[in-house]
Amino acid sequence: MLLDKYKVIDAHCHVYPEKIASAAVNATDAFYGVRSQFDGSTECLLNQMAESGVDHALVQSVATTPKQVKSINNFIAKTVSEANGRFTGLGTLHPDSEDLEGDVEEILRLNLKGVKLHPDIQKFKIDDYRCLKIYELCEKNHLPILMHTGDSRYDFSNPNRLLPVLEIYTSLVIVGGHFGGYSVWDEAAEKLSGLDNFYVDTSSTMAFIGKDRAKKLIERYTPDKVIYASDYPMYPQKEELETLLEMGFSEHQYKKMFYENAKKVFGL
Repeated sequence: MLLDKYKVIDAHCHVYPEKIASAAVNATDAFYGVRSQFDGSTECLLNQMAESGVDHALVQSVATTPKQVKSINNFIAKTVSEANGRFTGLGTLHPDSEDLEGDVEEILRLNLKGVKLHPDIQKFKIDDYRCLKIYELCEKNHLPILMHTGDSRYDFSNPNRLLPVLEIYTSLVIVGGHFGGYSVWDEAAEKLSGLDNFYVDTSSTMAFIGKDRAKKLIERYTPDKVIYASDYPMYPQKEELETLLEMGFSEHQYKKMFYENAKKVFGL
């Protein structure tokens, strides 16, 4: 428990099988032009959690092709089962799957607590007709979606694509990674704040925009809608937490952002 005061859930952690972890991390780094600080293994994540005072982590991975969905979901479920209660898993889906209903049924059977989508890497627009079945099934089965959102280089996951989905599927809860819009943070906050079914996580943002601007984003969305996340293996949990603690929010607000909002959204 962080500083003996706060329970902490890290709501955005990527983990990979040992044999492909290095390649997966390198590919993501190349895509974003960054350098991850950790190796993407579950062992390293558990060590990070112990050092940082993080109690629990949501782990996930992304299927870049439909044929990867089953193996990734089984890997995440196995990883959760071997973590002694420290992890909760999110499943993956792909809009080109021939059996989305079966994929969702498998996610439920494996007791995964939501779905991770990455439109920019999976190469689909959030409001593409191919994705509507995913949203229908997740809404019907009360599966929240943690979605990568935003990238000024593309038009897959920017706020203009996300907003109509949130307005149509009003019972579907979506968590927008990276304050709702990686590299388009201000546009995202302007268009997406105040929506009942939308939350944001804090991952992969503060390293780019700094503490003061990040604090303004939290105030815009409100701490009731913000979820702490590190984007492991990219950034150290401890540094991200310390930056948030320097912002001067109330103890009640930190409890929301560090633990209670993630617990509520993902049914932990």
